[in-house]
Amino acid sequence: MVTTPAAAYAPTGRTATVAADAPEQIVNGTFDNGHAPWWGTPNLTLDSSTGQLCTNIPGGTVNPWDVIIGQDNVALVAGETYEFRFFGQATPARVGKALIQLPVDPYTQYLSANPELSVSGNNYRYTFTSPVDLPNAQVAFQLGGSAEPWTICLDDVSLTGGAEPDVYVPDTGPRVRVNQVGYLPKGPKNATVVTDATTPLPWKLRDGAGRVVAYGHTTPRGLDPSSGQNVHTVDFGRHTRAGTGYTLTADGETSRPFDISSAFYEQLRTDALKFYYTQRSGIEISETLRPGYGRPAGHVGVAPNQGDTVVPCQPGVCDYTLDVSGGWYDAGDHGKYVVNGGISVHQLMSEYERSVRSRTGEPWRLGDRTLALPESGNRVPDILDEARWEQEFLLKMQVPAGRPLAGMAHHKIHDDSWTGLPLLPHVDDKRRELHPPSTAATLNLAATAAQAARVFRPFDRRFADRNLAAAERAWAAAKANPEIYADPNDANGGGAYSDPDVSDEFYWAAAELYLTTGAKEYRTFVLASPHHTGDVWRERGLDWGNTAALGRLQLAVVPNGLPDRSRVKTSVLQGADRYLATLRAHPYGIPYNPSDNLFDWGSNNLIVNNAIVMAVAYDLSGKDRYRDGVLQTMDYIFGRNALNQSYVTGYGEVASRNQHSRWYARQLNPDLPNPPRGTLSGGPNSAIQDPVAQQKLRGCAPQFCYIDDIESWATNELTINWNAPLAWIAAFVADQDNGDGR
Repeated sequence: MVTTPAAAYAPTGRTATVAADAPEQIVNGTFDNGHAPWWGTPNLTLDSSTGQLCTNIPGGTVNPWDVIIGQDNVALVAGETYEFRFFGQATPARVGKALIQLPVDPYTQYLSANPELSVSGNNYRYTFTSPVDLPNAQVAFQLGGSAEPWTICLDDVSLTGGAEPDVYVPDTGPRVRVNQVGYLPKGPKNATVVTDATTPLPWKLRDGAGRVVAYGHTTPRGLDPSSGQNVHTVDFGRHTRAGTGYTLTADGETSRPFDISSAFYEQLRTDALKFYYTQRSGIEISETLRPGYGRPAGHVGVAPNQGDTVVPCQPGVCDYTLDVSGGWYDAGDHGKYVVNGGISVHQLMSEYERSVRSRTGEPWRLGDRTLALPESGNRVPDILDEARWEQEFLLKMQVPAGRPLAGMAHHKIHDDSWTGLPLLPHVDDKRRELHPPSTAATLNLAATAAQAARVFRPFDRRFADRNLAAAERAWAAAKANPEIYADPNDANGGGAYSDPDVSDEFYWAAAELYLTTGAKEYRTFVLASPHHTGDVWRERGLDWGNTAALGRLQLAVVPNGLPDRSRVKTSVLQGADRYLATLRAHPYGIPYNPSDNLFDWGSNNLIVNNAIVMAVAYDLSGKDRYRDGVLQTMDYIFGRNALNQSYVTGYGEVASRNQHSRWYARQLNPDLPNPPRGTLSGGPNSAIQDPVAQQKLRGCAPQFCYIDDIESWATNELTINWNAPLAWIAAFVADQDNGDGR
């Protein structure tokens, strides 16, 4: 992928800064003499008789590129900053896509914009800096993907060099940053003030009626490298009265409002889990159960969809087909990945296990009929019904007996090439393919199937037995094939998810098998693994590719007969102490501070997973400092951050709502919804790999490497393995009631 330098959008009416003698790169952009050399796809009839270029856009198309108006042979000069302008009008209103790109595969985009075309019409202006010398770039208006027909008119299309590059500046609101959702009445309450002051400043806390209910002075913290800001902190934890509409004032700024309450975490416990039903593949999503999110079943073989019931392998991989229907779509695409599904279903089952084992657990909050699922009413906890939907899919990914690599698990299944946005699952017409088995996927299956055998036994003994048999087959197959790694270049149509070190997956799988069976083989493997006594508490946290901590946590909390279990428990406290120390040292109170000052893809999920380590330490020790660390971590997620926004849809005055998705795509199509309430965004990512992030965030300080744009898949993706830790931690916090466990 070509790195795209800075580009920006200017609101209607903004004056362009362009060199007076800059040559026009567009031919006949005013349509005063017909519309040549503009062209349209065969499903269009272009009409320029009115002095504008107008056409009727057919309905029933699937992809944006199914309908295009374009002009070829547009010259670009490397390092030149261009201004791209046009007038656009749509009836009814629609979101279009305006591109300046390479005209052949891989269609590298140098400018990508999504203008909201109105009935009255607007002028649009964008700037971008070309990274290449290209004599034949293409200007393309991609207009497909609508079920209903509509009309568009274009005029005054212009591309000129010599422009001043626009600088994207996010609106961060007031300089007082709080948890916009709220604080538990008896929990810690901290805020951050962005200020140039170097001495303490007075602050005041006001209730919903505007009365001052607490006051004090800030604590200067100096320069925060993760944001590039000079900050102070405020501690108003002594105020414990519940209420709504609180605000905090300091340095002449007043925060966004927040509550002091425990009710919102109870709602989040449910919402974060409800996310999974609308991610389901192979089943109709009921409008009755999820108003606004109903859709036909995806990938069940109803035209134009080829379905997941009889899926072949990639050419040369195998000579059989598998029924791999069901499961959860991993993220905003239509792929299903065993390594992402593994950690996700594990954390949901672990959330349930914690609820029945922990002193503060409330298993009835996760019980039957709590999530409004199709399976509700079957006397099985709804959280396990949802987990089973994914676990059934993971079982289907196992290579059948009698085939090469029998017992291994295929790494993933997805389209044979990438699709565009938006695209609902049931209209995806791409060929589906199984990708080669991998040791990592096989061990994920072994771990989750072993855990499922334990968790589901009280509710469905036959399903539990099927999982245990699959887990043992997977374990044997992984031991026989310990170094089959996913190809890092196998990323056409879906992510590669390559992992060249699976020693951590071996440890996790052995731990789960031992916890379920007590068998000597697994006990011996656990005790001999370097991960059993090694440092598994990465500064960056655990994730799908770093799973040793999962094994350590499970061995600490699930009853077992390990001779060193007390040491295992102590090691969890040591890991939690490390994350707590990081949090206390961080001016924004984050248990995540990579030594290279670079935030990872999905940094929010890593942060929440570090909070889970602290939560487990609290369950093991009962020490309040760990619970308080969890609560402070969630302050960051809900708005106490440099961007002053919540990263959970529907939670907070300013919250993420345009996460990267092909069906929660309201930003691109007003007929579609935003992601459901309780969806976690991936969050700041210093690598900014996608074109939108590269255009707008170049040179960003780590906390600023984020934009709530549906096209920013590097910073604003949603995934099943990011919502899983959110669901786990939401249940933990909800179980703490007012912040004191009572």
